[in-house]
Amino acid sequence: MTTATAQLLTVPEVMARLKIGRSKVYDLIRSRRLASIKIDGARRIPADAVRDFILGQIEETA
Repeated sequence: MTTATAQLLTVPEVMARLKIGRSKVYDLIRSRRLASIKIDGARRIPADAVRDFILGQIEETA
């Protein structure tokens, strides 16, 4: 596996990292709070986007 593909996460992987449900992940994508790309119908989320989302949430609560 290359480094580039290791940085793209599936929805279930994001669910596990954020400890949220599938529909919430898609809500975050739909509302553009979580960046994603689509590859031939498969949704992928860059690991950096997940990190940025978490950091943004921390900043909002501080």
